[in-house]
Amino acid sequence: MEVEITFHQRGIDRNKSAKSLIYYVELNSEGLGDCEMVNIAVKWLGHASFQITADGKNIYIDPYEGKYLDKADIILVTHSHFDHCDTSKIKAVRRDDTLIIAPAECASKIGGRVRAIKPGEKISVDNVTVEAVHSYNVRRFRSPGNPFHPKGFGVGYLMTINGRTIYHAGDTDFIPEMRDLKDRKVHLALLPSGGTYTMDNPEAAEAAIAINPQVVIPMHRWDTDPEEFRRKVEKSSKIKVVLLKPGEKYET
Repeated sequence: MEVEITFHQRGIDRNKSAKSLIYYVELNSEGLGDCEMVNIAVKWLGHASFQITADGKNIYIDPYEGKYLDKADIILVTHSHFDHCDTSKIKAVRRDDTLIIAPAECASKIGGRVRAIKPGEKISVDNVTVEAVHSYNVRRFRSPGNPFHPKGFGVGYLMTINGRTIYHAGDTDFIPEMRDLKDRKVHLALLPSGGTYTMDNPEAAEAAIAINPQVVIPMHRWDTDPEEFRRKVEKSSKIKVVLLKPGEKYET
């Protein structure tokens, strides 16, 4: 962004004013950048399912629970378990030109025009960039040595829309790769907090603090108390915690 500065008022020390203004711009560069950013609406549909609308795009992540009234421009699926890779819901919301992104096993279940993705890969369309990141269990196992979500089985997503990055963690524990996300300056993080198959409230809070997004929304909560998550995050950080009920929307 280029900013042209003209002083019209008389009696101003231009050198002093310019220095002050440069200092102001440096402190508020994030705010200036936001002027070009579109509003993003995030609706929690339940479980790990979200509808995200921004800049004319309608995006679903893990469509499974909730009502789906609008067709999708983009569908992101984190892994092939039935409560994330619901082929009937995907069929209901896809169009011929819908971009569907999923790990290979889920992509084969969906069929048709699907882009398979694995951690480290990026796919861009218009002003949306989708990057797959690791998502797996290190503490939760079906049997000894057999995690519910092995490394490489599923993915999380970093989705950047006009300069703002949303992180959907998928089904995961608090893993070492999450600490690297602090440098990605995540605007909004969607973290599982229900335990059993994913992080529980204390672990999800620890992950949120490590990632340090501006805003965090817990999901995949089962019957746990989200207030526990809120208390732990707010006690140790300035992250804004948003607790949604299924069908509720947060705009940022």
